[in-house]
Amino acid sequence: MTPKDVLKQAKENETEMIDLKFMDFPGLWQHFSIPVDELTEESFEEGLGFDGSSIRGWQAIHTSDMLVMPDPETAVMDPFTKYPTLSLICNIVDPITKERYTRDPRHIAQKAEAYLNSSGIGDTAYFGPEAEFFILDDIRFDQDSRSGYYFLDSSEGIWNSGRDEKPNLGYKPRHKEGYFPVPPIDSQEDIRTEMVMEMQKLGIFVERQHHEVATAGQAEIDIRFSSLVKIADQLMYFKYIIKNVAKRHNKTVTFMPKPVFGDNGSGMHTHQSIWKGDKPLFHGDGYAGLSQMALHYIGGILKHAKVLAAFTNPTTNSYKRLVPGFEAPVNLAYSSRNRSASIRIPMYSPSPKAKRVEVRFPDPSCNPYLAFAAMLMAGLDGIENKIDPGQPLDKDIYDMSPEDLAGVPTMPASLEEALDNLEADHDWLLKGDVFTKDAIEMWINYKRTKEVDEIRLRPHPYEFFLYYNI
Repeated sequence: MTPKDVLKQAKENETEMIDLKFMDFPGLWQHFSIPVDELTEESFEEGLGFDGSSIRGWQAIHTSDMLVMPDPETAVMDPFTKYPTLSLICNIVDPITKERYTRDPRHIAQKAEAYLNSSGIGDTAYFGPEAEFFILDDIRFDQDSRSGYYFLDSSEGIWNSGRDEKPNLGYKPRHKEGYFPVPPIDSQEDIRTEMVMEMQKLGIFVERQHHEVATAGQAEIDIRFSSLVKIADQLMYFKYIIKNVAKRHNKTVTFMPKPVFGDNGSGMHTHQSIWKGDKPLFHGDGYAGLSQMALHYIGGILKHAKVLAAFTNPTTNSYKRLVPGFEAPVNLAYSSRNRSASIRIPMYSPSPKAKRVEVRFPDPSCNPYLAFAAMLMAGLDGIENKIDPGQPLDKDIYDMSPEDLAGVPTMPASLEEALDNLEADHDWLLKGDVFTKDAIEMWINYKRTKEVDEIRLRPHPYEFFLYYNI
């Protein structure tokens, strides 16, 4: 689609406003809107100005001017605005040098795709994320010098089985029993379908939707795989749609990895493969029908997983889900079909085109542009250096003894540990100028000062239970 096509689309849809969306550094969409007459063909070349110092992890105030450059390929009509609004995802440019901004996550993802192409290994990296989330009825939280709390609620929550609901009908999934009961236990079939319908209007191909394992409205909607940047764009629309459809129904959605104690957290299993033209490069005659290239890709992911965690599991809450002995795959091993391994090779289809690897430790709190770019760079490092993934682990890891697991490495236990690993080992991320030192340093500094240290400073409510009477 060209700028002229976008203007034509705007006219055909009687558009009144243009919404310009872009990604901040931690991973939240930002936007501003302009009247439709302000968007011209020149806007796509010249950009539109904004204050970069007000965006998390970006410019200092004395160098705050930045430009958004609308990408015409991303034009869609926004399904939630009162007035007809055409939405565009933007790239970020320095107004003086006209160079792309090193901390623009979308630019980092685009450079990862370019690096793959320049390597000669392949020309397309496909990613298929499976993001889980909770649809809740109420959330309250606060923190001050004398108190700290959160209260969440769901009409599906098993804790409400004794509540006087005039009448209470009792259809509430028990802990870890939300996968796949039919309505009325699954009370959110229609709202998830409405989310699917809105995604399809925007050209997002949806494969399935269903209730997930946890009580309290845990859900999953799977979208069809696509190339790295395109699927990251779609995942941002995915979150946008899910949250806004929930709001239509006076509900709220969270992509926090572990909002509910005592039940499953929300992961984002991410399927990955590399193609060259029409040829799938991960199909072969090795283990589980994989090529040697795919095995080396797995080797790279496993070798760098402790660093990848800083991007794929980038919140302190992520490590409430990544706990040994519980549902999340923290053990760094690979296996066919085995969902207790951190990397699984799905065996649903014998087709060479379906051959892929599924990395199971990421969660949906991540910035997808950074997480997908980092995983691709880890896999490519494995291919380039022929990293051996070792032997597969075709056992139920959850039933293995501590002695048997002693030689199996695990994911970091905290965000702080993940950031330390990133600080110590990131040269492979700098290849092709995909990640820059500036971007990595800012990521580490932002996460340490704005999240790790802020959590460290505050008493936890459970500490009062443990220590008040000492």
